[in-house]
Amino acid sequence: IHVSQDSPLVLQSDRNVTVNARNHMGQLTGQLTVGADAVEAQCKRFEVRASEGGKVLFSADEDEIVIGADRLKVTGTEGAVFGHSVETPHIRAEPSQDLKLESPTRSLVMEAPRGVQVNAAAGDLKATCRKELHLQSTEGEIFLNADTIRLGNLPVGSFSSSSSSSSSSSSSPSSSAPRQTIYELCVCPNGKLYLSPAGAGSTCQSSSNICLWS
Repeated sequence: IHVSQDSPLVLQSDRNVTVNARNHMGQLTGQLTVGADAVEAQCKRFEVRASEGGKVLFSADEDEIVIGADRLKVTGTEGAVFGHSVETPHIRAEPSQDLKLESPTRSLVMEAPRGVQVNAAAGDLKATCRKELHLQSTEGEIFLNADTIRLGNLPVGSFSSSSSSSSSSSSSPSSSAPRQTIYELCVCPNGKLYLSPAGAGSTCQSSSNICLWS
């Protein structure tokens, strides 16, 4: 079936248009059906190739689906949904766009046998959570390397030389007393940190209310 040059070929049907391919024994080896609701292809392997060079842009068989285009772009507002796992050596956001990894209802897990690296070469790295943030190393160490390390919003305990009157309630210095500018970082037995006014010796107290009521 052919038409003259620069003329379209039209196959029209009230139901559907079906193209069948058969082998020398008459067995059906491939079928393309254009219907009112869908276009269906039944074959061992389906391929879409580029007009120039014949590069495979899309292929599908029983084992896998391959997208050979340089870029796969999903324009839907909900993005791409994967029912199981995703394997990739690289995750990258578009230029001038932020990369966001989010699990709205469950947890987010990133695993690698040789380590997971998160790097912000020209900006800040921020981790925020609603409840607790755990940093855990089962066999190694947790190493913080920076010009400045700050621990904000730590409670301040008041030091008393008398063990019976020791307490950790925050108190503002009186106008006559010199302003306290140097503090000691104390660790409770349960691991909680708090600040204690620095003295000639250690002012940390295990009986501090900050440790007892934390």
